[in-house]
Amino acid sequence: MQTSTPVLILPGWQNSGPAHWQSLWERAHGYQRVEQHDWMQPLRGDWIARLEDVLLGCSEPAVLVAHSLGCIQAAAWASHSGNTGRVKAALLVAPPDTERDDVRQMLSSWSPVPLQKLPFKALVLASSNDPFCSPARGRQFADAWGADFTDAGERGHINADSGLGDWPDAHAQLLRLMAG
Repeated sequence: MQTSTPVLILPGWQNSGPAHWQSLWERAHGYQRVEQHDWMQPLRGDWIARLEDVLLGCSEPAVLVAHSLGCIQAAAWASHSGNTGRVKAALLVAPPDTERDDVRQMLSSWSPVPLQKLPFKALVLASSNDPFCSPARGRQFADAWGADFTDAGERGHINADSGLGDWPDAHAQLLRLMAG
């Protein structure tokens, strides 16, 4: 299904591979991936600037489809940008807890997690057994961001390894989010 609303794919650390639901949605629905200069050593400021540049190029407010570090990117961008009206809504899947010691060691520029209310509608989908974020912390993010929360069950990090394929249930939730 093509839509006139720009849908921007925000992958996490190391990008989303060809079997990841984000990549499948991009190919099937014509969504646009926000490419980063460095997927392996992501710098928060660089990623925020790149999102700002892409959003400034959109002809109308976009919908963000973020996975993992892309969720923190969206929240960090929203806490600093003067152009938050360029986002209509966000689907935030598997946000990592970048304040945990093990994650902070890998992604040092991504702590602290921005906990300001998002100025657009958002839905957080989190797994009950995500190795990078506890269910309680995922709910805390959703509450702080003013987002709705859905427990996706035991899906690991909700990536290609989770065996979701093109994950039609989540795409249906995206379409509902877009419809408002």
